[in-house]
Amino acid sequence: MNLSIGLALTLVLLIGNGFFVAAEFALVAAKRHRLEKAAAGGSRAAAAALAGIKELSLMLAGAQLGITLCSLGLGMVSEPVIAGTLTPLFHTLGLPEAAAHAVAFVIALAIVTFLHMVLGEMAPKSWAIAHPERSATTLALPFRAFTLAVRPLISALNGISNGLLRLFKVHPREDGANPRTPEQLEHLVAESRRLGLIDADDHAILSQTLRAPNADITPLITPADQVATVPTTASAQEVIDACLTAQRSRLIVGPAAAPVGVVHVRDAYLARRRGTSTTAAQLAYRIPALPPGVSVSEAVATLRTHHSQLALVRAGDGTTAGIVTLDDLLTTLLVA
Repeated sequence: MNLSIGLALTLVLLIGNGFFVAAEFALVAAKRHRLEKAAAGGSRAAAAALAGIKELSLMLAGAQLGITLCSLGLGMVSEPVIAGTLTPLFHTLGLPEAAAHAVAFVIALAIVTFLHMVLGEMAPKSWAIAHPERSATTLALPFRAFTLAVRPLISALNGISNGLLRLFKVHPREDGANPRTPEQLEHLVAESRRLGLIDADDHAILSQTLRAPNADITPLITPADQVATVPTTASAQEVIDACLTAQRSRLIVGPAAAPVGVVHVRDAYLARRRGTSTTAAQLAYRIPALPPGVSVSEAVATLRTHHSQLALVRAGDGTTAGIVTLDDLLTTLLVA
């Protein structure tokens, strides 16, 4: 293989490695609510990124497979090409052929390692962490297509690794498996207290935490007429002023009875800094709605699924009864 083809393949492999690294970190760092907002606006890339987050284990395995293949390719193509190009040069300088090859190989290894670390790892990782939503939507479609294409291979490799673990009496657990019931956890807490592993206060808090999830959220609802709101047409500065007045970091956008979503003061500050003419409705992201009579544990699970700090609570007739916040729910779990 001549030098020009080898360098071209090296560039392709470095780009491929950087692609998989950036895609991996983007899916982990991206804010789900922002992707949901973009997907609701019709973005196919954001929808693909959301689908990837929901199958994060599969996507990370796909990224690792891609990184491994690119790294192996660099070792098989780039190092021999560079070393083969440098060996005759050192040989003409008077080094024996074996020594010339050894020196050329070390230099080639150093060059490829440097390029791999800087261009194939560090630079794309830094970009993905600095702009997670942008990088996730930019890379989502091709990355998801690759991962779905190699899904049978990933499943086969996963099966082999699980089989090897079972040989050593290690039983792999599937994603989302829950090996402990609330009753088992209560028993563990009681035994830990009996054996003196936790003190009385910790025992009381943990026991209350396990019992409180079945409580109704009704006492925790902030009525709709007491909810701090901001008009849908409010500017970024008006959102900031309203947050300062209400002493809240988040405000409901639109009337509490029929809200458009919720806006965070951070997004308003960013919009003002960019100098864009943005309204509260454009900055708002959707929040989940809970049916009446839902339990604390179900409400917490819904908020965690949607990565939201608050939720609307519907009345029996479908109107908005008010809102409930994650802080209030977690406080109830700890001090109920």
